Amino acid sequence: MTINFEKLGLKEVINASGRMTILGVSKVSESVLAAQRFGGEHFFEMADLSEKTGAYIAQLLKVDDAQIVSSASAGIAQSVAAVIGKGDFYHAYHPYTDRIKQREIILPKGHNVDYGTPVEVMVEQGGGKVVEAGYANMCSAEHLEMMITENTAAILYVKSHHTVQKSMLTVEEAAAVANRNQLPLIVDAAAEEDLSFYYKAGADLVIYSGAKAIEGPSAGLVIGKKNKIEWVRLQGKGIGRAMKIGKDNILGFTQAIEDYLNNGSESGDSMKKRLAPFIESVNQIDGLTAKVVQDGAGRDIYRANVHVSGNHTAKEVIAELKKESPAVYTREYQANNGVIEFDIRSVDAKEMALIAARLREIMN
Repeated sequence: MTINFEKLGLKEVINASGRMTILGVSKVSESVLAAQRFGGEHFFEMADLSEKTGAYIAQLLKVDDAQIVSSASAGIAQSVAAVIGKGDFYHAYHPYTDRIKQREIILPKGHNVDYGTPVEVMVEQGGGKVVEAGYANMCSAEHLEMMITENTAAILYVKSHHTVQKSMLTVEEAAAVANRNQLPLIVDAAAEEDLSFYYKAGADLVIYSGAKAIEGPSAGLVIGKKNKIEWVRLQGKGIGRAMKIGKDNILGFTQAIEDYLNNGSESGDSMKKRLAPFIESVNQIDGLTAKVVQDGAGRDIYRANVHVSGNHTAKEVIAELKKESPAVYTREYQANNGVIEFDIRSVDAKEMALIAARLREIMN
């Protein structure tokens, strides 16, 4: 008997939360599944597979080099270890050695967020020591630069909807600080859709999630300057061993990148068009007021913003949506303000109609 929901006692999920790790992030295409199957059915010299797929992706993206890792989180840890060790073999085998003092990783205070795990946990796993610059609601280039010492190993910039958006320096300003002080700049752009902007803006290493915008299998991508990608690759002999990725996902992710570059992702205009009947339906339910809103980080992503009033709270509605099978998972970040957001990138028209019907049942 093949694997299914019933066999494992699992409930089905409608993912109206977005590309979230807690829900398995994305569905993969038939072409990606075919590439994974090819990987699963054949053997490779893994070091050769890593280098060749990296070179192929680098050619597609027009960057120096690339390395596939197991996740964006692994990309942070291994990139931090890379810029600390700088290609040193002793460091690769002894990543937390006292021989190396240059371990400070500077990032804006408003970028030291919890995205499922704190950013600082991944920095520390890579052997780095977080140094926060600026304040929770503000960080300028001057704030960043004043924290640089002889023990600084790199600057880290996190581009995410989780981070503070206002009064923060741009990635170009962070790159200028790094360049002036001859320091590498690492950019965590896990969920971002543009695979070239941050590299062109001056970052030495840029990290992406494989399963978010790119809609590949569980994986991560680090692109950047050739010598620094070689330093990242070297971490496979050290901390990267605990984060290794299988041949099937390496090939599936490579295919996903090619597909993404050829086909792109759904446009904001398409999302707004698909949202229109859902918004109309929800606005007919007593106690709910729906509208379309853009992603808080400015990405071309549009969601349904539903305000809950009357005899129910947003938190109660969220809990009720999760009870049945299929369970409906939403974006809960503004529940304390009475707001539920629905991300429809992985939701079809039939599922949106089901969500609207469930909302009507709950509110009545």
